[in-house]
Amino acid sequence: MTEPLDVLVFYSPVESTEDVLAAVFAAGAGAIGDYTECAWRVEGSGQFRPGPGADPAIGSVGALERLPEHRVEVTLPRSARRRVVAALRGAHPYEEPAFHVIATADVDTG
Repeated sequence: MTEPLDVLVFYSPVESTEDVLAAVFAAGAGAIGDYTECAWRVEGSGQFRPGPGADPAIGSVGALERLPEHRVEVTLPRSARRRVVAALRGAHPYEEPAFHVIATADVDTG
C-alpha cells in the first residue's frame, strides 16, 4: 500500500517561485512515481492590503498591493506535510504566505 498524498497549493510572487519550489522539493514534495520536481503553476494577479502591525516584504501598511503571482500545486506524502509547510514558510518572501493543504482521496480501492 502506498502512502496517502496531500496537495499543497501556494501563491508566490513570480520572481520568488523557483526558490520556494526548490525548498519544498528539498523537503519532500513534488514526487509522483518515478518523477521528481513535479509542479503545476499558472500566473495570475494577487492582491493584499497589509494591516496595522504587518511588516510587508512588498508594499506598505494600509496600501492595496497588486502584483503578478503564481498559483503553484505540488503533491507530497502525507507524512511530510509538516516538513514541507515549514520549508514553504521559510523560503517564501511574504510575512504570511497564502497556502492550503488538501488531503487526497484513496483512488486505489475497489
